[in-house]
Amino acid sequence: MIVILLLIPLSIIIAVGFLTAFIWAVRSGQYEDTCTPSMRLLLEEKRHLDATAVAESEPSLPIQNVKEQ
Repeated sequence: MIVILLLIPLSIIIAVGFLTAFIWAVRSGQYEDTCTPSMRLLLEEKRHLDATAVAESEPSLPIQNVKEQ
């Protein structure tokens, strides 16, 4: 019985802490843009693929293997 008297106030304190953290996150703008971060991964990959396609289409100079002695 004594454990319940300890756990109930402790759980209320933890719940208030999570609620406070959630309210702070909403007010600071953490949830304003939920679509762009997931789309950014796809767009960056496309940019990377476009850059490699351009690099492959450009003529490259012959590479000479030079060993330092």
